[in-house]
Amino acid sequence: MTHRSIFAAATVLLLASAAPALAQQAVPAPADNNQIADEFDKDTVTVGVGAAYLPDYDGSNDYRVVPAPVVIGSVKGFNFSVIGNRASLDLARNQPGQRWDIQFGPIGVVNFDRQSPKNIDDLRVRALGKIDTAIELGGYIGLGKTGVITSPYDKLSVSISMRHDVNNVHKSSILQPSINYLTPLSRKAAVALFGTAQYVESGYGATYFSITPAQSLASGLPTYSTGKGWKNYSVGGLATYSLTGDLLHGFKLVAGGTYSRMLGSFADAPIVRIAGSRNQWVGAAGVAYTF
Repeated sequence: MTHRSIFAAATVLLLASAAPALAQQAVPAPADNNQIADEFDKDTVTVGVGAAYLPDYDGSNDYRVVPAPVVIGSVKGFNFSVIGNRASLDLARNQPGQRWDIQFGPIGVVNFDRQSPKNIDDLRVRALGKIDTAIELGGYIGLGKTGVITSPYDKLSVSISMRHDVNNVHKSSILQPSINYLTPLSRKAAVALFGTAQYVESGYGATYFSITPAQSLASGLPTYSTGKGWKNYSVGGLATYSLTGDLLHGFKLVAGGTYSRMLGSFADAPIVRIAGSRNQWVGAAGVAYTF
């Protein structure tokens, strides 16, 4: 999973969970409560486009700008998302007014890391050669609670996912625990914080971080071998503000960023320690419309 996916996951958190913000400034009268319940029960789809500023590869200190498309929604209580290179579906149906949210379902990630050497500025890493696109499929399970800290409408969620490469590029699995917190500030604004980490198997480490003697000769980087372990952790935040309507309707701005730190043998890999950086940053901004 690249840093692009990390930011995409956070975007899903912010936009897909923003529905309770409609109630933040509601007057607690019976008529308003009925109206809010009706809004919760409606299907919604959010479509967005933006730009993301991210590393050339996982561990790079060179950056580039790429498009960041977003499609998320909830139909008959089932949440789904297709954002950038990541897609997920929550098979646990949500009910209006529920406080506890059980989450589980399939996820898929298309891993483009080092798939296009021409987009890598560092000539040494470019000389290591192309890595084919990996298709990682799996599932996740999680639990969310609405009304925990700042108001009856904020939400704290924890989850864990497992994906496996199904087209034999790195032939291994990725385990990823996550924690997310979102709070509405008004009918128009919301902010979110999140943290996540990735544990990868040896095939992943060998494919993306090891350097063979032939690659060393071509690139000038020393040979290196790494296996399984915790690859990195990431923390970040996001904010959204409605330009028209509220968080459930109309146009909105979305912006945020992520800091990641490479760990262990992955941080010591030559593509990180010599050619790149242990510290990784991602920033993104865009506009979205909710139907």
